[in-house]
Amino acid sequence: QLQFVESGGGLVQPGGSLRLSCAASGFTLDYYTIGWFRQVPGKEREGVSCINSSNGSTNYADSVKGRFTISRDNAKNTVYLQMNNLKPEDTAVYYCAAADQYAGGTWYLSLWYDYWGPGTQVTVSS
Repeated sequence: QLQFVESGGGLVQPGGSLRLSCAASGFTLDYYTIGWFRQVPGKEREGVSCINSSNGSTNYADSVKGRFTISRDNAKNTVYLQMNNLKPEDTAVYYCAAADQYAGGTWYLSLWYDYWGPGTQVTVSS
């Protein structure tokens, strides 16, 4: 059974940094495209970033470009999301998810992803 565990969330001041981790069990992460999503109450889940399984290419939402970096450590079967210069509007529950195939220009749509972690809360506040 495919399972994820996200970690690394917490409370941080504006301008601060966090690194989220997405550790997989029951499967090998590098066979899948892995996405990070976030959601706030009352809003749809938003695609933040993804890393393509076939060539390691990455995508980012415009709102996080230049601040967030996605990466994978195949030896640890873990994908990371380094978040720098955090803003209050980054506050959300962050989820990692796996897709069997890379969706190209629509990578940010949650419908492509079949496997989801339980999420980790990120709060950016002074």
